[in-house]
Amino acid sequence: MNNANEIKKDLDNYQQLNRKQLFILLLSILIVALCAITYQLIIGTVSSYLIGNSVYQFSMTIGLFMFAMGVGSFLSKGIIRNLISNFVFIEVVLAVIGGLSSLLLFMAFPLITALYTIVMYALILIIGTLVGLELPLLTRILTHKESIRHSIADVMSLDYVGALIGAVIFPLFLLPQLGLVRSSFAIGLINMGVAIINIHFFRVHLQRPRLMATVSVSLLGVLIILTIMGTRLTSFAENNLYFDQVIFKQQTPYQRIVYTKSYVDGEKRLYLDGHVQFCDRDEYRYHEALVHPVMSVPGPRDTILILGGGDGLAAREVLKYADVKRIHLVDIDPAITGFCSRFPGIAKLNQGSLTHPKLEIFNQDAFTFMNQKGILYDKVIIDLPDPHNEALNKLYSREFYKIIKMRMKPHGMLVSQSASPFYTRNTYWSIARTIEEATFAVFSYQVTIPTFGIWGFHIGASTQLSPGDFDIQVATRYLNNQTMQTASVFGRDIDRIDAPVNSLMDPKLYMLYVRELRGDPI
Repeated sequence: MNNANEIKKDLDNYQQLNRKQLFILLLSILIVALCAITYQLIIGTVSSYLIGNSVYQFSMTIGLFMFAMGVGSFLSKGIIRNLISNFVFIEVVLAVIGGLSSLLLFMAFPLITALYTIVMYALILIIGTLVGLELPLLTRILTHKESIRHSIADVMSLDYVGALIGAVIFPLFLLPQLGLVRSSFAIGLINMGVAIINIHFFRVHLQRPRLMATVSVSLLGVLIILTIMGTRLTSFAENNLYFDQVIFKQQTPYQRIVYTKSYVDGEKRLYLDGHVQFCDRDEYRYHEALVHPVMSVPGPRDTILILGGGDGLAAREVLKYADVKRIHLVDIDPAITGFCSRFPGIAKLNQGSLTHPKLEIFNQDAFTFMNQKGILYDKVIIDLPDPHNEALNKLYSREFYKIIKMRMKPHGMLVSQSASPFYTRNTYWSIARTIEEATFAVFSYQVTIPTFGIWGFHIGASTQLSPGDFDIQVATRYLNNQTMQTASVFGRDIDRIDAPVNSLMDPKLYMLYVRELRGDPI
């Protein structure tokens, strides 16, 4: 009987809500949706950054999150009293768990992969369930003041608008300005702010409002401190990731740039989205092998195009040829070309190539840049990251190589870094077959780079090349004509195998690459 009286009392109170209180409830719905979508984007982005395969990570994150919201909505049927108090309590818990989510993921990753997966799935399910609990509670409160038709319409429309706002502000503001760790703290602050506002406006409807206010304000202070300390916490998490001293880091709209220095021997490495791009101890082996074979084949080399290569190291090797008149370098991220042209250690390593008068930088997407009218090139050097996601996959597609051919002179040649024929054998030979499908004659070769192991390249030309066609005359530290005589010899464990063609309509390469790195059977 007492329980029934309490429920009736709650319902009577909800019917007496004023316009200001209704506005607060509707605003809370919008903000809850904004925070929910942002937590999904943060977790998906962290997982893509640390593990790769962004399509899989975002699909799993969104799918599990929606499932968890359904579970939360189902469980909300069990909450029949003190709806506003329960909503405030859920907001407080969500602010703490969601606010800490990014930091927890970064801290779990260096330990063991299985632990990271457990933490990731636990966060998705907990946050999704909490969000799923909230919306039905707010909807039920509103239905006691308005008709069900109007209440549901208001809740759903504000939910969708909030999701849109969150989806827009994350890539445009939160990620580039705050980074992943501070972004999750900031969204946690917003959740906590919603809880405190509701405590203030609905204090007469709450059980023990003073205690709830004290706890919420205290946790708000903790989240503010964590947000202020976000840069230090991010550095701490990244030091755990890289085990070396992080001497530069920057989150851009396109990627996470990290430059490290070894505590042991001072060795420096550049990472993009957690993937090592070069080590200053042996990078010359990679860049000499990438550039000089295609540059040394007899024929004009007036106009050179470099796709990727924002570190300027490939351009350094191209500039060794005095007859080169113009170099175009296309890298989507102005932050990486700016960093590598100004940071003393890298500018010294690339010998100032990025500011050389012969070189012009285009900060554009490589596919878009090539798929438009422009000058024709003698040589095209493709120095892009491995195809570990769908965005890079298109830059290793049959269609892309055909577009490149249209932007080359009749005698033109391309060379592409093509991952490791040892660790990613199927990927390597898939790239070769894909270049052949674009009507190039392919010359494949491999060298040993201590940081990467056995590394492979492919040259695409109008006629078939042979090892005797290379005549390297410029100064090098590693590569010479004798090296190229043996570089095209592949042992049994890395020799050519049948591999699929990669295309825009059938993007097989990046999944193949990810599976090989995981050691999954092909």
